[in-house]
Amino acid sequence: MSRKLNKLNALAVKNSPAGKYSDGGGLWLHKRGDGGAQWVLRVTVHGRRREMGLGALATVSLKEAREAADRYRAMVRENIDPIKERERMKRESLRNLHFLKDIALDAFESRKASLREDGKAGRWFSPLAIHVLPKLGNMPVSDIDQKDIRDVLLPIWHDKAETASKALNRLSICLKHAAALGLDVDLQATEKARALLGRQRHKAQNMRLFIILCKLPLLLQVIFQTMIKMYRKPIHG
Repeated sequence: MSRKLNKLNALAVKNSPAGKYSDGGGLWLHKRGDGGAQWVLRVTVHGRRREMGLGALATVSLKEAREAADRYRAMVRENIDPIKERERMKRESLRNLHFLKDIALDAFESRKASLREDGKAGRWFSPLAIHVLPKLGNMPVSDIDQKDIRDVLLPIWHDKAETASKALNRLSICLKHAAALGLDVDLQATEKARALLGRQRHKAQNMRLFIILCKLPLLLQVIFQTMIKMYRKPIHG
């Protein structure tokens, strides 16, 4: 491993033709003939030479590549294989990543006992399964905000008002369940989404229809009494 560091500069990185260029300390820039380029770090761990990719030049700058190389060289000095350590950290990160679909299932399981026939009919879970999880199920629950919820429920907010309200309610329960598990979630996200979505038109229309139906017996009674009075009137020839 060369002792001299920071051999390259931004201009050389940008304008150098295809080839392999050392920045020192085991950090190399591999430039291909098709214009692509990749950062590679060469290290020796436990007497074994290893190469690890640090990302493409298009997404990782010279400064970022040097910082990453410094971190991994520090691991080597501690006799830690940086490639295995990076893989371990990635696996650990995935284990700690809680997706909404997993939280929703766990929340459902915790409530099955209070649902009719343990929720086998699917009424509790179906608003989530049909309208929410297809789009948000693979998102980490801690990343979900009111805009995500608004966007997924907007297509049914007015046309399927009751279903949309149930989906929003179930989603609120899921977020509370995630918070109880110790996850960092926005418990106000559903209420914020409700504010963004606005009032449901069909809900108001249904209420007006309900009022009309409630008054219908009285209206029919008035009509019936009027007809009786008409038929009771004497007919003068």
